[in-house]
Amino acid sequence: MQFLTLSRRRTDAFPAEAFTPELIAQEAQRVKEMYMAGLLRNVWKRGDMPGAAIVWEAAGEAEGKGCCSESTYLQGRNAGTQRDSAA
Repeated sequence: MQFLTLSRRRTDAFPAEAFTPELIAQEAQRVKEMYMAGLLRNVWKRGDMPGAAIVWEAAGEAEGKGCCSESTYLQGRNAGTQRDSAA
């Protein structure tokens, strides 16, 4: 089963300084690790605003939600991102 998540930076709630190069590099590394582990299939940078569209691979909804929780970026920690998802 595949799941699509759309994330965006919460620039309305967090200043631009919150999105540090270190934070972005850490998240990029984690995305690479999850890709290599087979948890996510595709990642696209959004063109309409800072954020990403990600296709996750999971056996079911519970596992899909667990995959998303692996990502600090998608959890909204630190840099204040927001996630919208659909099965």
